[in-house]
This record gives sequence, structure tokens and C-alpha cells, in this order.
Amino acid sequence: MRDAVVVEAVRTPIGKGKPQGALAHVHPVELLAHTLRTLVERSGVDPELIDDVIGGTVDQVGEQAMNTTRYAVLSAGLPESVPATTVDRQCGSSQQAVHFAAQGVIAGAYDLVVACGVESMSRVPMWSNVPAGKDPFGPGVAERYPEGLVPQGISAELIAAKWSITREQMDAFAVSSHRKAAEAWASGLFDAEVAPLDGVTRDECVRPDSTVRTLAGLRPAYHDPAFAERFPQIEWNVTAGNASPINDGASAVLITSSETAARLGLRPLARLHSFAVTGSDPLLMLTGVVPATERVLRRASLSLDDIDLFEVNEAFAAVVLAWQQETGADPAKVNVHGGALALGHPLGASGTRLTTTLVHAMRERGARYALQTMCEAGGLANAMVLERI
Repeated sequence: MRDAVVVEAVRTPIGKGKPQGALAHVHPVELLAHTLRTLVERSGVDPELIDDVIGGTVDQVGEQAMNTTRYAVLSAGLPESVPATTVDRQCGSSQQAVHFAAQGVIAGAYDLVVACGVESMSRVPMWSNVPAGKDPFGPGVAERYPEGLVPQGISAELIAAKWSITREQMDAFAVSSHRKAAEAWASGLFDAEVAPLDGVTRDECVRPDSTVRTLAGLRPAYHDPAFAERFPQIEWNVTAGNASPINDGASAVLITSSETAARLGLRPLARLHSFAVTGSDPLLMLTGVVPATERVLRRASLSLDDIDLFEVNEAFAAVVLAWQQETGADPAKVNVHGGALALGHPLGASGTRLTTTLVHAMRERGARYALQTMCEAGGLANAMVLERI
């Protein structure tokens, strides 16, 4: 049976998703085009050979509408014959792009395909694809959940309450993420994956001097009297310090088969071994990473102890801490170069950003197996296992 391997992986530096952010001046199509152009240049492949480009974007409106991935392909200078599509599985959109791309290669539908993602949260704010006063859920969902669904911040608070995760634990996890990210930058561990853009060379949100004491002074980010009455168990410990920031960025990975890689003289970074997606309680929303991890390990015929590195998207510190409690994963193997709390979370770009960081970390650390998983709005999660070749 055919396999699927990653042969190149790049990302932009990640900027603050605010008008004054380092990448706010860059149109989202150009953000993604930059990674596609760099991917082709670094790999040396003939772009005529690319069968498809599958991109993830969450807020597909305004400057991120009209199939952003297609226009990034054209802006990058790739041949007009290279097709492209844009998918939305919320925060896991570009990880889903990796799944689709790899599955296409394994099935024989593709020989060479790009999975990628972009989000410019400074230019296209979160929820800007839902006009004021409009209901994106519909009457059937309202009937099924008569008390109403909740925003992700409230879900994070509910997770912290259910798993008895304290404010100090969440803040300490956030500080550790910043420390690891700063150390990775200082050691040159991001150099191989980052493609500088317009003079921006580093991730803008990493705070090496962050401390638990500093974070302790932040106010709750999601306190709401109505939700406080509905959920008296919430202690209101989620803050801007232990939740991921809003960001701008793009990332891309090049996927092919081992056979095609050998024919083209490409060096595989890792094999895409196994995949899983799952749905979970849309109220808690962010806990799908637990069953997704269990499912992908079963499909891979591996145990947790077989995994050398984990990338678990740090949408909120509470999510990763609850996942660790449930799985028993060794914290020393999790997000070893820092995660979204420090590096940033440009929604549609985050899936392939995690993959990019992970395949480079696998090579640097000699890891055989790695696992990537992401929580997603609506009670969804993606997971996949990678294997070093």
C-alpha cells in the first residue's frame, strides 16, 4: 500500500492579530502565498507536479473569502494549472487539510500535494463571518440544546472546573510554554521552519520574562453574570495569560509518497502514519482531544508510551492540562518547543504550524513516533500519528 510522507514544512513568523501587529499590513492571501512560494523553493520541486493545494481558513469572509487558497496559489506564482480548495474544521482546519492531502496520496489520487493554512485575525476578526443578529446554528440545534451553547472561553472555564484545574496550574503551564518557546528561538530550533517576511523574523507573542506572579494579576477574561448563574461551579480562572492570543500567520507542508519522494530526490521528514477525527460534547466543546488521542492510537496499534513527542494545541491551558490528566502523557514530551499560548494561534494556520514544528522537532530529537491533536469549536478534534523514517 502507498504511504504519505512530509518532505518540507514551513511557516511564517506569527504576529499579533491586532492593527499594530507585525504582520497586520500583509493581506492574508499574501501571507499564505509566501509560505507556498518558500515551500516550493526549499523543496526544489517543479510546481507543475503539484496535484492540489488544500488550505485551512476559519473566518472565510472579506479578505479571506472566495477560496483564499486558490488566490494564494496564483499570487505565489505557481502555474495556473495547480488547483486549490479551502476547508473549514474550525481551529483544526489545516490539520484536516493534512489528513485530506495524506489520504489522497495513500489512495493514489495525488502524487504531490500541499496542505496549508492561513488566518489574518488583525484584518479579519474572529466571528466576522457571522453578521450581527444572525444565527449560525439554526432551530434544530436550539431545540436539542435548549439552554444554549456557550463560547469557547466558557467551555475552558467548565473544563477547568470539571478537572479541578487551578489558576496557578494554568498560569504555570502558560509560563512554561513561553519559556520553552524562548529557549527554542535562542537555540535556533525554529530557524529551519520559519520563513521571515517583510523583516519579521520571530514570533511576536513570546514573552521570555513571563512569570506566574505577573499572570496572577490578570483579570478573568470571560466573566459573565448570566453564565455565572447558569454554571455556579466556574471559578473564573481563565485569563488572557493562560488562553491563546489572536494572531496572524500562515504555514504549509508538502506531502507525497515515499516512492515519489525517492524519484524526485526529496528527503522525507516523517511518515503520516494514522489519522482520526471525532465529535464530542459541544458544550464542553474542547475535550475531543481525549477521545481523538485514544482513537488514533488504536488505529496506529500503538500505546501512549510509544509516543516520543506530542503537539497538543494550546487553545487554552485548561485543555492541555485536562488532556494530560485523562491520558497520563508525560508533560516533558508535550509541546517541547512551546505552544500556542506563546507562539500564537492564527486559527486556520495552526494545524500545519503544529505539523511543521513537530516534524522538525522529531528530526532534531530523534523521535520515532509523534502525535498531534487539536480541539475545535463545536465539539470536534483531529489527531494523527507521525513516524520518523
